[in-house]
Amino acid sequence: MKFLLSILVVAMLSITNSITAQNKKITVTINNITSDKGKVGFALFNKDNFMKTPIQGKESKIKDGKTTVVFENVPSGEYAITCYHDKNNNGKMDFKSNGMPLEDYGASNNVMAFAPPTFEGAKFMLKDKDLKLEIKF
Repeated sequence: MKFLLSILVVAMLSITNSITAQNKKITVTINNITSDKGKVGFALFNKDNFMKTPIQGKESKIKDGKTTVVFENVPSGEYAITCYHDKNNNGKMDFKSNGMPLEDYGASNNVMAFAPPTFEGAKFMLKDKDLKLEIKF
């Protein structure tokens, strides 16, 4: 009975390790933040939930105009990341009355247009190894 239980435990651990091994990390860095005030908010999306509820959300402090976050346990697939500088620490991106942003923002692939980011413009593939991205404000 102990032998059978040992085999079952080893099999379950092997399955768990192989599932975890398939998930990767995405490390995102911003190097051009204009001020160390506030924090930077990051959101990881797929096509179905882009600009809605993120798969993962992160916040990071700023030091010397730079910040880095790591999204962990991300399965292979197609994703996009958006971020913004929450200068006043109110937990949201602030806008002028005409709809223009008051706070810096960016997206994966660094597509800058006079419009909100799109999934098509910001998408990238996470394949068989960890990924490092740099986003510019």
